[in-house]
Amino acid sequence: MKKFLQINLLGKIPGILLSIIIALPAWFLGKLFPIIGGPVLGITFGMIATLWKRPAVFQGGIQYTSKKILQVAIILIGFEMNLFTIFKVGRQSLFVMIFTLSIAFITAWLVAKALKIQGNVGTLIGVGTAICGGSAIAATAPVIKASDKEVAYSISTIFFFNIVAVFLFPFIGHLLAMGNTGFGMWAGTAINDTSSVVAAGYSYSNAAGNFATIVKLTRTLMIIPVTLFLAIYTSRKKEAQQNFSFTKIFPWFVLGFVIASIINTTAIFPHEIMSLLSLAGKFLIVVAMTAIGLNTHIKEFLSHGIKPILLGLACWIAVAVMSLVVQHIMVLW
Repeated sequence: MKKFLQINLLGKIPGILLSIIIALPAWFLGKLFPIIGGPVLGITFGMIATLWKRPAVFQGGIQYTSKKILQVAIILIGFEMNLFTIFKVGRQSLFVMIFTLSIAFITAWLVAKALKIQGNVGTLIGVGTAICGGSAIAATAPVIKASDKEVAYSISTIFFFNIVAVFLFPFIGHLLAMGNTGFGMWAGTAINDTSSVVAAGYSYSNAAGNFATIVKLTRTLMIIPVTLFLAIYTSRKKEAQQNFSFTKIFPWFVLGFVIASIINTTAIFPHEIMSLLSLAGKFLIVVAMTAIGLNTHIKEFLSHGIKPILLGLACWIAVAVMSLVVQHIMVLW
């Protein structure tokens, strides 16, 4: 087993190194052009690099970087957060989330019915848009017995709008002259995947990135009640779910983020160490975004057909608009 793990880890090194090498210029250029930001540049450089037909030896490490190293990065960012701030932001964002989650599911149901999309694609795209993109889809799929094809369609659709959001949201935010808190709330409640929320938030500003990250991690926890509800609902129509596992769906990196925040709040370590760990997390975010760019193949996405794209677009717009409307009402109140 030990030998297998060593070989498995060694096999990921080429892809990890490739992601780091491409991320380095994105990181430094992001410092020079903060209005664009390192995460956006990382995705862009990664997508450009897909034009090179790379050897298969890189793929395992690229996949690992886009998932696991991203989670490590989010945990490290926790060393910059204060626990009291997390509770405050989570409480503020909960009201907005109630409306954004509701509109995502309602829109997914109505549009899927209008487009005559069969099977579980409507549910998967609705869950992915409402909560946390591919992670929510992956957690929900075994519960509702979705096929591999349905999962592929849904994840590809969500992933496409994640990429678009990273570029479009900061632009709209600056156009509307949004403050850091307002943009952070918008990004955290309206962008699908955690990686894209982090990328868009920190591309806007460090303050917006911090706020958006806390909001998104609070939103990610919604995967637990939603998946449990779907498990109960589905089990009433089918046999008991053998593949359902609470430990598999729980986003453990969120717990790591909270622990890191507790350590920072208690100030048991010097501020310089906390700042260094946080800085490392921000660099790893650019590395993870680069890996995501390296995994983005537009032609493959378009081959899945237009209906899932239209469904994803409708859900995406509905959630983005609802988040802004509810924030506006909260300000008026």
